Amino acid sequence: MTNGFPKDFRWGAATASYQIEGAWSADGKGESIWDRFSHVPGNITNGDTGDVACDHYHRIDEDVALMKRLGINTYSFSISWPRIFPNGKPDGTAAGGLNQKGLDWYRTLARKVCEAGITPMATLYHWDLPQALQDRGGWANPDIVDDFEHYARTMFEALGEWVPIWVSHTEPWVIAWIGHWLGHHPPGLRDFSTALRVSHHLLLAHGRAKAALAGIDPQAQIGIKLYTQMNYPATDRDEDRAAAHRDYGHYTRWFLDPLVKGDYPADMIAWYRSKGLVLPDVTDDDRAVFANGIDFLGHSYYFSHRLRHTPGENWPLELATELVGKHHTQKGWRIWPQGLYDNLVRITNDYGKIPIIITENGVAFNDIPTEAGVIEDTTRIEFIRQHLVAARRAMADGVNLQGYIYWSLMDNFEWEDGYTTRFGLTYIDYETQKRTPKASFEWYRSLICGKADL
Repeated sequence: MTNGFPKDFRWGAATASYQIEGAWSADGKGESIWDRFSHVPGNITNGDTGDVACDHYHRIDEDVALMKRLGINTYSFSISWPRIFPNGKPDGTAAGGLNQKGLDWYRTLARKVCEAGITPMATLYHWDLPQALQDRGGWANPDIVDDFEHYARTMFEALGEWVPIWVSHTEPWVIAWIGHWLGHHPPGLRDFSTALRVSHHLLLAHGRAKAALAGIDPQAQIGIKLYTQMNYPATDRDEDRAAAHRDYGHYTRWFLDPLVKGDYPADMIAWYRSKGLVLPDVTDDDRAVFANGIDFLGHSYYFSHRLRHTPGENWPLELATELVGKHHTQKGWRIWPQGLYDNLVRITNDYGKIPIIITENGVAFNDIPTEAGVIEDTTRIEFIRQHLVAARRAMADGVNLQGYIYWSLMDNFEWEDGYTTRFGLTYIDYETQKRTPKASFEWYRSLICGKADL
């Protein structure tokens, strides 16, 4: 045991392809929806793009050495679909077919991570869809489920020698609703019924990938990473309790119910239908795909909300939200470790003792190096410490928690915020690409090896 965590506990750090790789058009890579979206003036703070990002594509050795120095036993990364299939499909069109150079790059990454004594955890989709697929309708087009299955099979066969644990999608709520209802992410749509359809296709794609992996490597595991938060009622009034449960249904139960219980939550179906929304036409064949389930739940946790039933606000959910906690992060989020504990316990109570890995938990602060080049991010250390204490309590109370993966290994392109927010354990000077481990890096390293206490 290390600080109350079992010997086989996964200690990790995470990144994502578009956020760190750069090399946006190198070696046959196709255009992604984020390449297109970030180049539209006004979409990203300061006009930033992921064209170069952390230049990880050209710095594998340096970055793997950084992981080894950190002492993690699991490295969570994502694969750029358009780096493998530039047009998203296996056909031989001018922009399509398999891009062998891209595939070989990920094979090299996975092999070198393994050689460093670290287990690679590969995510198939962290938001950078091939633009060519978006031009055909993207995740709103049911054909994408077949495309995703073929892409997944390709990666399982290519990386299976090194990768024993996979994630299908990172935060499908973000893909569906931020991309297709709120419009802050590509494709920048604003249609709730389309977001519902997208969510359905994402779940079918997960289930098909799960079945494919079982046929290729029965010993490998695959889960899905959900964007979860604790949803508290603002008061004890019945309508506020119902609003909190509705918010929980929107963010978490909408995705987890099909994969664990076999179908969408009936209360959310009724609510959406009452608002005149077009719901997915779920067939028995779809339910059979849902039944493939998950080997583990990836749990992303950053903040929690209080909910108040408020007709006319946040249509169609009809609720007002308030962040919980006193202290703000650079993104304006509030810090509430108790919400991690509460949500882990709630999910376990609602879905049984499914294996859970905290696949994202992190915090952004305005990290400024001293004149000596040191980044004393003691507030981030305290953030991690408090959340790990909450996680340890949840384990003591029966949660089947198997790992903690910090977001992120390094500062990176933070989506619509560009390079203005820094989550990393490692400071990136984007002009020189120099990597400087922060104080939190060294503390996390000491914690993992048992030299620091919670």
